[in-house]
Amino acid sequence: MNNSFVQPFVHFLREAYAELRKVTWLSRKEAIASTIVILILVAIMAMFVSMTDLILSRILSIIL
Repeated sequence: MNNSFVQPFVHFLREAYAELRKVTWLSRKEAIASTIVILILVAIMAMFVSMTDLILSRILSIIL
């Protein structure tokens, strides 16, 4: 391998590792709570999109 590629890549990996150590990770409880909120919001959005699709398809079937 070319040394001009390896050294910057190793430097990047070291810097990335150093930055990851600075991250404040969520606790297990916070992660579960956030996941539940996201799943609820996704379900609400899915229902909204489904209802919108149903309504628009019925309107179009009446028109056409």
